[in-house]
Amino acid sequence: MNKIFVILFLLTITAFSQTTKSILSLKDDIKQIIISENSNSIPVKEELNKKSVILAITYSLLLPGMGELYAGNYSTGKYFTIAEGAFWGSYIGMNTYSNWQKDRYHSFAASNGGVNVAGKDDGYYANIGIYTDINEYNDDMAKNGEFSRMYNTQQNYWKWAGNDRKTYRAMWTAGEQWHNNLRFVVGALVLNRIASAINAGRIAAAYNKNASQELGWNISAGVFNVASLPPGVILNFKLGL
Repeated sequence: MNKIFVILFLLTITAFSQTTKSILSLKDDIKQIIISENSNSIPVKEELNKKSVILAITYSLLLPGMGELYAGNYSTGKYFTIAEGAFWGSYIGMNTYSNWQKDRYHSFAASNGGVNVAGKDDGYYANIGIYTDINEYNDDMAKNGEFSRMYNTQQNYWKWAGNDRKTYRAMWTAGEQWHNNLRFVVGALVLNRIASAINAGRIAAAYNKNASQELGWNISAGVFNVASLPPGVILNFKLGL
């Protein structure tokens, strides 16, 4: 019985050692594989996040330069933003000065022409700088048959003495010039928005054009031949830009 146990034990050790040797031998054989590769690239496309041209245009119409910032290129957009700030600064300054000029000639009309400034429109302040008094104005309107344009002598009274009318006229003209110049600033604000919107749309379109990246599947085929292993073929797949 003891002899049989010894024989079985020796057979087990022998089989285990042969299995271990086979595994180690296979590992060494794999390391010795010689691969001959031929690579081909199959291009595929991956769409990256695109920019909305409509959003870029909308942002720049709301605030010049913001469309360019959204589209990913603020290098040109910043100049539209700077211009926007400059135009608004000009508008505020010119509007403030225009209002000061208006208050100035209103006060002069009240103190030197006897004008009640309450409830008077811009047309009234233009007319009192042309005629010496309300009677002269009403006579001219009646002569031309424009009776609907005649003023009520009590509510719209004025009368200039000496050179006061010319002084007032010069003050009114200066105020109106500053007020009219505001239209050019408003026009510049509109044009700045349009130019920025066009630029932002162009940048967004260019971004989308370049947003597709070329990717390739590198397929490598190799043949290996090792003495202890049967001949075979290896295929390698590698994804790359």
